Amino acid sequence: YERSRMKISIVVPVFNDVRVKRALESILAQQHDHELEIIVVDAGSTDGTFDILKAYKERLSVLISEPDEGVYDGMNKGIQRATGDIVGILNADDQYNDSLVIRDVAAVFCSEAIDVCYGNQIFTTRAGRVIRYWKAGRFRRAKWYFGWMPPHPTFFVRRRVYERYGAFDLQYPIAADYELMLRFLFKHRTSVKYLNRVMVNMAPGGLSNRSVSAIVKANIEVARAWKNNNLQGGLFVPLLKPASKVFQYMRRP
Repeated sequence: YERSRMKISIVVPVFNDVRVKRALESILAQQHDHELEIIVVDAGSTDGTFDILKAYKERLSVLISEPDEGVYDGMNKGIQRATGDIVGILNADDQYNDSLVIRDVAAVFCSEAIDVCYGNQIFTTRAGRVIRYWKAGRFRRAKWYFGWMPPHPTFFVRRRVYERYGAFDLQYPIAADYELMLRFLFKHRTSVKYLNRVMVNMAPGGLSNRSVSAIVKANIEVARAWKNNNLQGGLFVPLLKPASKVFQYMRRP
């Protein structure tokens, strides 16, 4: 597999979030020898976000702006438009941690045997202080039973895996990323490589962490993900998953 001919698609879903400028700058700053396709899916922003996107239009491969059914619907639209060998997703409030993330991801996928790659993630305040370090660790199927999952913004997948096993299931409005990764890695046993480095810097407060209510709803969806995929052993995962995050606040990169 020739590294010089690898094409990587990055999907950026956004709605009313001017931080997308920071996300796009972190993509454009990447140093690599590969073709990069940037697909931005805007859900019809009304706060000036789309004006920022228009300023980047010449540097984007695809720019969609239309109402959608939530962030995962936006991700699905981007995946459908992707033409790269590898697909990654970067949310508007995320940014790549340094300029060599894509280079290192591409090196993993030089092996045709690898279908999925993921790494570590940090959460920082606006002042840049690290408040949480999500060290994902090496892949072990058994870890899923204890509430483990990879950080989704670090999750890169061969496009053929989406074509074979499907994209995000919109019946999980908060935990569709968890269900998709459970389906790919645990149910279908796709080949996976852990990249032991911080790949993404994320702003605190994702969909599943915005409130106690959101946490409860997310973990109900986690339980449904196991059941709907006909997987056994996930009974205690909704209880263990929130507890597993506690240690992320104690670690430092």
